[in-house]
Amino acid sequence: MEWRASHILVKDRNLAEDLLRRSKKGGNFTALAKEFSTCPSKNKGGDLGWFGPGKMVGQFEEACKRMSVGSYSNVVQTQFGFHIIKLTGRR
Repeated sequence: MEWRASHILVKDRNLAEDLLRRSKKGGNFTALAKEFSTCPSKNKGGDLGWFGPGKMVGQFEEACKRMSVGSYSNVVQTQFGFHIIKLTGRR
């Protein structure tokens, strides 16, 4: 199984919660990632491309396993900060 996902990574949980609310209300995820994310993937609107098992930190991968394509995760905390994940593919 492989997944494709985009994400927004921030250091503050409150900001992550706000960005998640905005995304779920129809906010432009790509634009929010470009503006707020601290990950280098922000230049691609948060797109991380395709990845398989063991390529992402455990909490991130587990969230992707539970998601359906097109959905948003709850805020996921890892050692890098707080992620909002949008699953964009599964194969």
